[in-house]
Amino acid sequence: MVSHRRYVVCGLSNRGLASFVRPLLGARGGSDSVLGFGAGDEDFSAHGDLVGIVDPDAARVAAFNDSLLPAGHPPVPRFAPDRFDEMVRQTSPDVVIVTAPDHTHVDYIVAALERGIDVVAEKPMVSTAAQAARVLAAEKASSATVLVTHNLRYTQRHRQIKKLIRAGAVGRPTHVTLDYHVDVRHGASYFLRWNRRREYSGGLSVHKSTHHLDLVSWWLDDTPEQVFALGGRNYYGPDSPHRPRDAEGQPYEGAQLRAHDPYYQAQLGSGAFHADAESDRLGLFGLGYAHQYPAGRDLYLYDEEIDIEDTYSALLAYRRGASLAYTIDFSSPWEGYRLVVNGTHGQLETTTGRLPGGEPLPGSSVITHRPLFGPPSTIDVDTVSGGHEGADPLLRHDVFVGPTRESVELGLVASAEEGASAVAAGEAVWRSIAERRPIAPAELLRTAG
Repeated sequence: MVSHRRYVVCGLSNRGLASFVRPLLGARGGSDSVLGFGAGDEDFSAHGDLVGIVDPDAARVAAFNDSLLPAGHPPVPRFAPDRFDEMVRQTSPDVVIVTAPDHTHVDYIVAALERGIDVVAEKPMVSTAAQAARVLAAEKASSATVLVTHNLRYTQRHRQIKKLIRAGAVGRPTHVTLDYHVDVRHGASYFLRWNRRREYSGGLSVHKSTHHLDLVSWWLDDTPEQVFALGGRNYYGPDSPHRPRDAEGQPYEGAQLRAHDPYYQAQLGSGAFHADAESDRLGLFGLGYAHQYPAGRDLYLYDEEIDIEDTYSALLAYRRGASLAYTIDFSSPWEGYRLVVNGTHGQLETTTGRLPGGEPLPGSSVITHRPLFGPPSTIDVDTVSGGHEGADPLLRHDVFVGPTRESVELGLVASAEEGASAVAAGEAVWRSIAERRPIAPAELLRTAG
């Protein structure tokens, strides 16, 4: 178990604020229903102090200090990203929590490791295999370590699947099928933010798919060695089939675009889309994002600068002989996945997700076990409160208090090496699409190193 520690957060993002800053401060009232994460009434203030924030947005941090600190808490000092050394001298942190945009992670992580400071990094750990190699080299040379918050390992469903595989329910795993869908609200949101540029996110096969690639590797206790993928941009960007046009075939702009756009009209009142070009974009708890998304610059789903894919189909071969058939799209009528784990002695199958009205997909409450010889059975999956189906509270306990016995037994805490493997596999997906050939994730890491 860890003692009382001093924390600095690098990046006061929605995720950083809701999932780490507020529970560390003991702030009450979470935001699980807003973006799928939050801390509810969790209070980890007895286990650590927030002693600094590294963020380029001075106004956002000032607003946080003015309106979101618990009564009597002193203002948390802000440091610009280029003042990392000054931050270390003034705050003497034990841990930095990295929740900034993906492409910035590597510099924060390496800077902390070089100074012997432990790191908690949001997933993906970094945005490229080259950056992952830098982190691995820095950790090897440091007395400090990196923990990567691959929270999907922590859901009750996923822990149950891990236990079933370990208990031999399917024998030796041979093949996994994971068919993932991101709905029109959630999927479109990536193309209205920094994620839509590969230089910032690595593409969605890194930013999003590393969730799923890490999850399967963890279930299999294995690492992908070859990746072949197909995919492209089918829903967003200037060539979108949904881009509204006038009678002469010219694309609409501004208010006319919003009035005719099916994505915008489907989400009226949800807050998923910015209202207009002149409005400040607001995040959780009303904090602004003027530095990152200044008013007057209208991001939209059909912009020329979008350069990432929105559809992936990939086949991954693992070192021990298993394979994964993985698909994901970012403009679906529903959100969730269908999973089948096949093995030499049986099969596990489950479906989870929600329909457009918010109701669960049929069958979401069970995992079905089908032995190769014998009758099938079902294992109930209970509904658990808390962000990401109850995963985030368990992860926060591991971060701020220390790993539980179950966490140690199942290997829930992801290491830098595991974080790097997921990033390299995600990069291999988009590189395979671009180069039309199989890619070895380990080769991406070795070449970078």
